[in-house]
Amino acid sequence: ATSTSWSALKKHLVERRAHFVQILYTAPTVRELGSCPNRRRNYRFFGNGAQYPAGHLTSGVRSVMIPSPLSPFSSQSRALSGVSEPPRGLVQEKMTENAVFSQNKVLTIDTMNPNVKNVEYAVRGPIVQRAVQIEKELREGVKKPFTEVIKANIGDAHAMGQQPITFFRQVLALCSYPELLKDNMFPEDAKSRARRILQACGGSSLGAYSASQGIDCVRQDVARYIERRDGGVPCDPDNVYLTSGASDGIVTMLKLLVCGEGASKTGVMISIPQYPLYSAALAELGAVQVNYYLNEEKCWSMDLSELERSLAEARKHCNPKVLCIINPGNPTGQVQSRQCIEDVIRFAAKEHLFLMADEVYQDNVYAEGCQFHSFKKVLFELGPQYSNTVELVSFHSTSKCYMGECGFRGGYMEVINMDPEVKAQLIKLVSVRLCPAVPGQALMDLVVNSPQPGEPSYTTFMKERTTTLSLLAEKAKLTEEILNTVPGITCNPVQGAMYSFPNISLPQKAIKEAKALGQAPDMFYCMKMLEETGICLVPGSGFGQKDGTYHFRMTILPPTDKLKLLLAKVKEFHQKFTRQYS
Repeated sequence: ATSTSWSALKKHLVERRAHFVQILYTAPTVRELGSCPNRRRNYRFFGNGAQYPAGHLTSGVRSVMIPSPLSPFSSQSRALSGVSEPPRGLVQEKMTENAVFSQNKVLTIDTMNPNVKNVEYAVRGPIVQRAVQIEKELREGVKKPFTEVIKANIGDAHAMGQQPITFFRQVLALCSYPELLKDNMFPEDAKSRARRILQACGGSSLGAYSASQGIDCVRQDVARYIERRDGGVPCDPDNVYLTSGASDGIVTMLKLLVCGEGASKTGVMISIPQYPLYSAALAELGAVQVNYYLNEEKCWSMDLSELERSLAEARKHCNPKVLCIINPGNPTGQVQSRQCIEDVIRFAAKEHLFLMADEVYQDNVYAEGCQFHSFKKVLFELGPQYSNTVELVSFHSTSKCYMGECGFRGGYMEVINMDPEVKAQLIKLVSVRLCPAVPGQALMDLVVNSPQPGEPSYTTFMKERTTTLSLLAEKAKLTEEILNTVPGITCNPVQGAMYSFPNISLPQKAIKEAKALGQAPDMFYCMKMLEETGICLVPGSGFGQKDGTYHFRMTILPPTDKLKLLLAKVKEFHQKFTRQYS
């Protein structure tokens, strides 16, 4: 009878799987399998330092999230299902078996790399995991106060409905299936690009490895693109490294830069708010994260005095030697002025810092009076005093701008003034991963070597490019205007990139309730918004923010009609939330 009851309970849990997001048994015992009241329908996350509420699964569960007011473990749920409570001894026996099994493992939570446990990535964190589960629940017929989840958490343009550039997809199709080169439906400029790329590939196939630094002709095209972009500033293809997205290049450079222990350990200065790739990579590498705060009151601009403060504080406990800049900004959407970039370069030269310039949104500039200035161009225009000495690496990607081709993982980095011996080590390091994805390299080539006037695809290409960027500019303005009509929400102009990062005022009652649940207040806010509206945003706490301030990041990528609906729901939710907790 005991075995039958336990089997029935397991069957019941499977049937009620919509109530669970994640259950991962990692500890040897369960002290109690008691009732789990959760009457507020708010989600509670455990693990990573969060506290388990009384009466909940404790030592046997690493991570649990229970959304329903009717938990499968509650006595009420058991009564409705006709399933008797499993005997306490049986539960302990089952967990003891798991404990013995776990103790025989070489890799356990206690023996794994401790740095990995410190890695966090808010853009795909708990809220996004819950959003995926809600989508599944909707497909299974679970009733919600909405019919779809709108994911505004990530800059994934094509997932949000942005259409790919025709020319890019034509050439990639030709490269992937060369038999299409015989087909008259493809324009000649697409065919010539495809032939050139294939001739540079081993066996004339995208499926072959390339050189570790990237296909030679693609690096040459990247160099010529940089020269055109920067008004003739020379670019050596040997300084160009093709990468699997910009993220790959950023992590590779940080691997080269991080060293030391204790007070000599490398410190890396990153802007706050920041893109979580940086904090995650630094945690994994065991580096010291050195925060400098962008000035929200001045449209998230960089402040030289704040850089000086941050550096001076860091030098008390580590060796700061890297300064990272994201321009245009993620998550804050600012475009730094030329004067600001000059100030940063002079600061780096004076303090002997290595500059890392993340410029993946360089075509995403919308606000009147704003212009993208590459760090390399400004560096060289400052003269030999800086251009011959300041060490700089800049990054670009196929994932953003008008392309939005995130899944192809194409990108490049250019290194300036790198020590030749270190450069040899960099080549060795990139050789370990053999080569970047070759289709991504091909796409990068098309971005930097797009159709030119007089070529068959030029008119269509320019129309698609201009339309995409114009729509983004309109949606950036729309987002700012609507959010600023909501009492308690303040949104800076979205000058560039793909995101807004509004400041939200939260009632003290909501802040106290969030803290009682072990959650950041803006996490609590965003989770409730997801549950009540189906809108998936990322809390500002996932990017870093000044103490006592709260934000969320939302992308401007959804189609205009859906973006208007999203913004209307955000407005309605914020007003309701404020009334509820006032």
